[in-house]
Parts: sequence; C-alpha cells; structure tokens
Amino acid sequence: MKSALLILLSGLLALQLTGCAAAPENRSCDLAAEPEAMTNAPGAGNKQDANPGPSAMEEQWGIKIQGVRLSAAGYMLDFRYRVLDPEKAANLNNRRIKPHLLDEESGAKLIVPSPPKVGPLRTSNRAMADRTYFILFANPAKFVKAGKKVTVVIGDFRTGKLTVE
Repeated sequence: MKSALLILLSGLLALQLTGCAAAPENRSCDLAAEPEAMTNAPGAGNKQDANPGPSAMEEQWGIKIQGVRLSAAGYMLDFRYRVLDPEKAANLNNRRIKPHLLDEESGAKLIVPSPPKVGPLRTSNRAMADRTYFILFANPAKFVKAGKKVTVVIGDFRTGKLTVE
C-alpha cells in the first residue's frame, strides 16, 4: 500500500511539476496555483523577517522548528515543528493557508501535494501544546538535495534559511 501511494504521488508530481529543475536562476519556478494574496503575504519581503532566530520563532509564533529532512526516497521534504503556544501557532495549521517551500539557490517554489483520497499532506488539526506537527513538500526529480538552504512560508510565517538534512 505504501509503495503504491509513493508511486502514485511520484507520478502525479512528475506530471504536475515537470520542468522545475531547469528553471533559470533569475526566475522563480512557481509550482503552485495559489491566490496572489497568499504568495505576497505581508512581511514576506520584510528584511527583519529574513532569518529570525529560534527565540524569535518561539516568541512570535509559539513553535520550535525541528528541521527539514528528505523523505520518501528524496521525493518529499518533511518539515517538522513543535508547538509551544497553541494560540500563537494556530494559523500554521489553518487549512485555508497554502504553505510552500522556497529553494534559496534557485528560487524554486515547492508545494504540498494533495492526493484525491488522502488530501493535503500536512497537519491541519487544531494546534496543541507539546505536540510535533508536519508538512510534506513535493520534491520532484529530487530537485532539493541534503545541505541546501530552504525557507518554509505559511501565510505571514517565514522560517528563514533552514538546511535540509
């Protein structure tokens, strides 16, 4: 069952995301058809928010980032965070807000896959304290490799540069 799901996801992602790895460096590879309000969220280009430290993340968003890791044989990126303050972290699990991951080097924008029977591959339950939550991002053709710098964007939330493990 797991291998069938992986094959299905890989096939869907390959069809949907073909050509991203060849995107020129000066052009963003937009893999998501999102409303402009989500991609141009307030604070997204703010220099102060460019690389917030761990304490700033905990203070402003009520979370502690655990990391971004390659998953599913490299075809997915697994972003994990621990909720410290459920009220501050509530928007991170909001189903209406579509998260994406930016590859710092190329500007490629990776989305959360949403298979028809499973739905978006992310946690969307109400945030609870001392629990770890996840978001899986598609990584077609294993475009993002270990050691690369990425930024996770969820509405107004930006992680700063995280190293893929």
